[in-house]
Amino acid sequence: HLVVSGGGLVQAGGSLRLSCAASGLTFSGYSVAWSRQRPGQEREFVAANRWSGLNTYYEDSVKGRFTISRDNAKNTVYLQMNNLKTEDTAVYCCAAVRGMVGSLFDPLNYNYWGQGTQVTVSS
Repeated sequence: HLVVSGGGLVQAGGSLRLSCAASGLTFSGYSVAWSRQRPGQEREFVAANRWSGLNTYYEDSVKGRFTISRDNAKNTVYLQMNNLKTEDTAVYCCAAVRGMVGSLFDPLNYNYWGQGTQVTVSS
């Protein structure tokens, strides 16, 4: 069970931090990812981190602005979003799967999903 929080309304150039808290599973040993669905578009992954910690990937448009991180003590994964742009407006959610060696950006590889949280960036 994943619970997402931290969305909201922010001006362009601002920052938000999304949280994905787990219950019933321990993120240690899980690959995790953040995805978003912009209005009228398909879901896309924006950041993902492999269970081993050896691989972290970002979608090109968020590189240098978004950071995925974990706090194992709090069993929580974060998405720090800086220098937000209006095109970042979307519903964001997190996903997790134990282990996994396949593509971190393939939704079929995940079996735990959090609910979405709205992020709105105004100009």
